[in-house]
Amino acid sequence: MKAAFLLTAVLSTAAASAAAQDTTAGHVVYTKWCAGCHGDQGDGKGAAGAYMLPRPRDFTGAVYKIRTTASGQLPTDADLMRAIDEGLPGSAMPAWKARLSEADRKNVMAYIKTFSSFFTDTTQHVVALKFSSPPSGGGDAVKLGRQFYDSIHCNKCHGADGRGDGPSAWDLKDDPGAPIFAADLHQSWRFRGGSSVEEIYRRLRTGLDGTPMPSFSDLIDQKFLTDEQLWHLAQYVRSLSPEKPPEVRDVIHAHQITGELPTSPNDSAWSKVDSYYFPLVGQVIRKVRWFDPAVTAVWVQALHNGKSIAVRLVWDDRTQSPDTLWLKFMRRQNQVLADDDTVPPALWPDQIAMQFPVKIPTGTDRPYFLMGTGSDPVYQWRWTSQPRRAVSGTARGIDRFDTLATGTGGKGTAVSSQAVFDHGQWRVVLSRALATGDSTHELQFSIGRAIPVAFFAWDGSNGEHDSRMAVSTWYFLALDQPTPPGTFISPVIAMAVTLGLGMLVIARAQRRKNSANA
Repeated sequence: MKAAFLLTAVLSTAAASAAAQDTTAGHVVYTKWCAGCHGDQGDGKGAAGAYMLPRPRDFTGAVYKIRTTASGQLPTDADLMRAIDEGLPGSAMPAWKARLSEADRKNVMAYIKTFSSFFTDTTQHVVALKFSSPPSGGGDAVKLGRQFYDSIHCNKCHGADGRGDGPSAWDLKDDPGAPIFAADLHQSWRFRGGSSVEEIYRRLRTGLDGTPMPSFSDLIDQKFLTDEQLWHLAQYVRSLSPEKPPEVRDVIHAHQITGELPTSPNDSAWSKVDSYYFPLVGQVIRKVRWFDPAVTAVWVQALHNGKSIAVRLVWDDRTQSPDTLWLKFMRRQNQVLADDDTVPPALWPDQIAMQFPVKIPTGTDRPYFLMGTGSDPVYQWRWTSQPRRAVSGTARGIDRFDTLATGTGGKGTAVSSQAVFDHGQWRVVLSRALATGDSTHELQFSIGRAIPVAFFAWDGSNGEHDSRMAVSTWYFLALDQPTPPGTFISPVIAMAVTLGLGMLVIARAQRRKNSANA
């Protein structure tokens, strides 16, 4: 009886394993959901893949970035399943865990392995590395990690402060020759192998095969680094990002202050102001479309003093454009992208834009987010790195922007700007009076009203200009009013009066009781 039970269990396990490796069913799933990017032959040459950077994975070579195995080795099934389940942040590869059943995901994983004969080579033993446990962290560990960050030349690609702006960043390419960005280490939520210290340590041990990112396991073998020191490097890298991924909030609150507004991007006053994070994505609606923007987010702060408003915009950018070194990077883009989305390499500036409706809407209607239309324009502030200045104007679609003239005889109101570029980051402050003399073309800011706002960004060294840009959807800007002192004093007075009346009633009742007893 016991033997029969064990045999049944073994057969059931084998049947489950066979079902999990159903390549025929996996082929169906792959054709429906994966071939558009990775291609029918698994070579990364799907119709959609021609527009993507980084390129979709070529399964025929069996070279995988995210693994728990040594550099040059095949990934484990668990590695493949993790990529399918969780996707690869910072690329076009989505997470499929919530979209496909577990059986479908396992089947498509099994089918993907059929594209390469390496997976059928029985002489290869796929074994995950044994990873140690992390040592204690803290400030000293982070300081030590910073020292090794410089000593093993992480800064050559990732930059002195880790924003992907190192001196070699412009010349990076993957094994097939496509241009590739060094990771911005200040955005751990975009790390494709995970954002924890443990996951960063594993990437340092395994490397990212097919990219310039090497494995540092050999440095441990050569006793140039100890395992503990590599852990400290991982701790330092993790320390560059916020503890938690930034939360996207719908409303930017511009607090009211007294006196002059800070106009310098480095004014200490900004350190006391809430910062709001807004993700940006490639503009893929109008040609020339752009699937790989370099600027992936902007941080926004705002203040007003009842007369004027100042907005501070901060975003990471690998180079201060225009930059002749990055022309080679743009040429590589054109070599691998579809022809209808390429443009001639040129020295384009960096740009940022804030967009508002021309008038504050009374209901929920807003202009078309992609720079309005001919009949429903939007009002914009645009800043450019060359010449370094800001202008205001109206946009009537993605192809038409009319600058509002300023100065003597001009109708527009000047938008003041100050900008600083520092170790891979732009910090720009834009300022303007709340009310202007041109209510026809310029937004009149109103305190206490929710004003729609959207953002656009261009990295010139990534070939971005005109419609090749990063965009956001509509959010809101609210110019807050200071709370009147009476708001806090009145409740206190009311409580005191109520308490006093209550005590008076109790005292009178007590006197009447005493009189009755007498």
